[in-house]
Amino acid sequence: MGMEETAENVVVRVLCPKLVITRNETELQWLIGSPFFPRFTIVSTLRCIHTSDSSSTPDYTKESEDIRTLLLKGFDVIGALIVGSSDPEETSRKAVNAGRQLRKLLCDEGNAGNEEIIGAVADSSTGGTRFFVSRSEKSTSIQSITSVVYEDQPEKYIWERGCLLRCELPIKFPVCIPVKNLSDAQSIFLHATEAVVAKFTDPQVTYIMERLNVVSSETLHTAIVRGRELDFNTDISNINLVGEKPAQNSNLRALRCTQFCSKGVTDPAAISAENADVIQVRVMLNRSEESKTFTAPIAEYVPALEEVRLLIVNFELEVICYAAKDVPLMYAVSRVIIPGLVEQLKSMRNAILPKLLTQHPQLHTYYFKPPGLLHPINVTYECNYGETELKQVNVRRSLHLRLGLPFDRPLLRIANALNFSTAKDNLGNNSKRKGTPLLKDVHNGIPSSGVSGGIISLVQGSYEYYHYLQDGLDDSGWGCAYRSLQTIMSWFRLQHYTSIDVPSHREIQQTLVEIGDKDHSFIGSREWIGAIELSFVLDKLLGVSCKVINVMSGAELPEKCRELALHFENQGTPIMIGGGVLAYTLLGVDYNEGTGDCAFLILDPHYTGNDEHKKIVNGGWCGWKKAIDSKGNDFFLHDKFYNLLLPQRPNMV
Repeated sequence: MGMEETAENVVVRVLCPKLVITRNETELQWLIGSPFFPRFTIVSTLRCIHTSDSSSTPDYTKESEDIRTLLLKGFDVIGALIVGSSDPEETSRKAVNAGRQLRKLLCDEGNAGNEEIIGAVADSSTGGTRFFVSRSEKSTSIQSITSVVYEDQPEKYIWERGCLLRCELPIKFPVCIPVKNLSDAQSIFLHATEAVVAKFTDPQVTYIMERLNVVSSETLHTAIVRGRELDFNTDISNINLVGEKPAQNSNLRALRCTQFCSKGVTDPAAISAENADVIQVRVMLNRSEESKTFTAPIAEYVPALEEVRLLIVNFELEVICYAAKDVPLMYAVSRVIIPGLVEQLKSMRNAILPKLLTQHPQLHTYYFKPPGLLHPINVTYECNYGETELKQVNVRRSLHLRLGLPFDRPLLRIANALNFSTAKDNLGNNSKRKGTPLLKDVHNGIPSSGVSGGIISLVQGSYEYYHYLQDGLDDSGWGCAYRSLQTIMSWFRLQHYTSIDVPSHREIQQTLVEIGDKDHSFIGSREWIGAIELSFVLDKLLGVSCKVINVMSGAELPEKCRELALHFENQGTPIMIGGGVLAYTLLGVDYNEGTGDCAFLILDPHYTGNDEHKKIVNGGWCGWKKAIDSKGNDFFLHDKFYNLLLPQRPNMV
């Protein structure tokens, strides 16, 4: 910020969803930005969860260790926000001091004291947020910023400007350590890992940049950046990101990331972290260059003075970084890829160090993009522990708290991780199901319900449409409840509550026999099942409990609309409706509480045609149904009873 610049022409740009502060928000939050964006651009917020025992002062050491691991290179801390309604200017100074203190620990260059820091103050009673800027640690003044822009299309802002760089690097090296002296063993291990770190900046190291076809994994474009070409002194914020794009045959040093990215995405809905341009980076150490001197190989023998053990250390590094598309490749390597590799290696080293002479933790890095967050995060799990073991559960709970995520759904389990390594199909799916992938979320794009002034409550998340005659099984006339159960099971699978496959009709029958509900002759039969049997299967296979609503007549179903709307708002799971000889899947309700008018969003498992979305919607197999249609016909029969099965979302992380 130049000295001639005033607070009036400084703009704070907020990309994360507009800050809505509630009583449940933590007092201190870190503001996250990127050196590739205009200054004072807030991408996300992370909660402060570590404080000193004696006070509410942040434990900056623990906070820096967590956030250093969590944030991708290409994002960093640019300030802090404090929730409170006291003196805004004084509170903003505390926020600035906290943000600067944390940034000092995170920045290797040690110049955080001279950087501009944002201090934000959120009023817990009104939810309003005020922003202030401190120009440097030496400055006693603080500026109130009145120009605040909340970006309407934040994902477009991030992913049209930037891309991801991904580097996988397995490292295996031997080290001899004394078995009876832990401190000496740790010192030797630290020295060995520092030697590995030094290789990343070796003049003879080579970084091969590749652009892959996301469908076939075919290499479309390649460039090489050599260690001797790297620049570790230029700050990212000083890199010139504008100017003419270099010609295709220009010097490789001038190549920019944009030449390894797609030309653009036509569908705005596809602009996201999951669909971002990814540049693959491979690391090779070139030892084949001609040497000006001739030397003979030397082997040095150093006898061990005490008992030692040969330790083979394996590091499976996988680093994802963010960079602006206009950044030259050499800077992308030197300023984000190499620091990312170094930090991940040191993080894993520090986890192994205390257990060096015992069982080593099996560490694996995963990347997640939970809802509400615009960019991926990096999490390293100890795979020695199962996902349901208390240690792993506590790690995820801590992450949920840090990210402001709910504690009643799994968002950071391994099944939730982003997959950058396998080719996707033309729909962007990584489906494990054999055969043709099933249609998902077929209710999207259907005509309106016709309820005037109603409030729509829908299933939350994705599901697959199961119906008659799929998988080569003729279950017409008896399998509708099985298909409804399969749709419900797919919802739990796609929301990552489970990793088990959706059961077949026979497997459903076997489950009911195993729990003693049916005789063995039931397996392989064409006997119907109802809501109660579905609840038994969900409990047995998933540990999911269900609520059952009974109505004696279809005429009573509209009276349950308020209760059904609350289910979709709070639980969000598909509902099975069983009545008479028919079963349906309920995906939502449109309810006008004032007039009582309502409609039910029905997914009909009795469909027998091909999986064509237009055909299914136009045929009414997925659509809004009123209890009595415009012709006076009853959709729900008045002379039949109905059971509604409402699966409850498990309270788990």
